[in-house]
Amino acid sequence: MKQGQLIRIYSELRDLEIFDSEGELCGIADEIELDGDPLAVTAILVGPGAYGPRLPMPLRILVRWIAGNACVRVPWEAVEHVTSRITLKRPAHALGLASVERKLAPLLQKAPAL
Repeated sequence: MKQGQLIRIYSELRDLEIFDSEGELCGIADEIELDGDPLAVTAILVGPGAYGPRLPMPLRILVRWIAGNACVRVPWEAVEHVTSRITLKRPAHALGLASVERKLAPLLQKAPAL
């Protein structure tokens, strides 16, 4: 695969919303894992551990304190299809997704409206 093709695949997949097989939003494609010869997409990485290194240090520390440093690896084989979003073949909980959202849900429900 040519470098231009890799950049295109990377830019088209990264930051897409991920929906599970039940239609629930369960994350964002924070990073894309490539492997092999020729290179191919092998997984989608989701969570603060995947996007944290892209953040400035003060923000990275804050995100790690609030959300942790978890990174979920979703194998490419678990992807049903990609359009303007990524749709998975399985429910989020079966892949370990949306755990940070479940952890933060009680805090978000108690937060005052702006």
